[in-house]
Amino acid sequence: MNPATESNQPGQKQLTHNEIERISALIYQRAGIVLTPQKRDMVYNRLSRRIRVLELKGFTDYINLLVANPESDEWQVFINALTTNLTSFFREAYHFPILARHAQARGGMYNVWCAGASTGEEPWSIAMTLEETLGRSITGPRVLATDIDTDVLEKAGQGVYRLADIDSLSEQQKKTWFLRGTGTQKDLVKIKDGLRNAVQFRQLNLIDPQWNIQGNFDAIFCRNVMIYFDHKTQEKLVMRFAKMLKPDGLLFLGHSEHVSSANSPFRLLGQSVYRIAE
Repeated sequence: MNPATESNQPGQKQLTHNEIERISALIYQRAGIVLTPQKRDMVYNRLSRRIRVLELKGFTDYINLLVANPESDEWQVFINALTTNLTSFFREAYHFPILARHAQARGGMYNVWCAGASTGEEPWSIAMTLEETLGRSITGPRVLATDIDTDVLEKAGQGVYRLADIDSLSEQQKKTWFLRGTGTQKDLVKIKDGLRNAVQFRQLNLIDPQWNIQGNFDAIFCRNVMIYFDHKTQEKLVMRFAKMLKPDGLLFLGHSEHVSSANSPFRLLGQSVYRIAE
């Protein structure tokens, strides 16, 4: 794609080459996300809306606003706008029987970190699996669900979805874990309180030098997150995840992700699931 040479008005069809480079550098610096050239239209569409809200002249003015105000709340808006949140209940379903068998073998205080919670479908799926496998044996949350995007975390915490979003679930799961809306909300469902108590949602940036969370997890789900990072960041994350797991703990990655380092503390079990080496 040829770089645009027009002015930076939000009505233009393309970002200039300089603007997309600066935006890419800023989101990488703050969130570790690598923007590929294919994301140019997405960046244009999402940031154009913000520029109009702020009544700025164009992308360069918006970039300058961020750079001049490193502690501004606008940075979170910027990050939220450029994150991708494609998810569904029991996505990559083959992982959940593996989780269930691992939890059943260990029993007791089994804890999972979902390190890319998005709008909540994944952590709720994890919680359903653990509740069905282990029963409600503890009063606190079993699942810590984090994301960098505060907008999706708010939706996740509300636990409200379209009825169509749970089509893939069994009738028993729908009955056990969801409340059906009535009247004008008849096409909506809501997570029941019993399951809601099993998940804790928190905002967390995976590239922050320190994570303000307790380790000692039995399993970590970081699926379809690391594809947005470069190789160096991926390797660092894998090593940090290893330190957060109990012995014999599991790391679940997305179907197109893998642990590539020969020095990795993980060993592949299969289907993008890794076990930490003894």
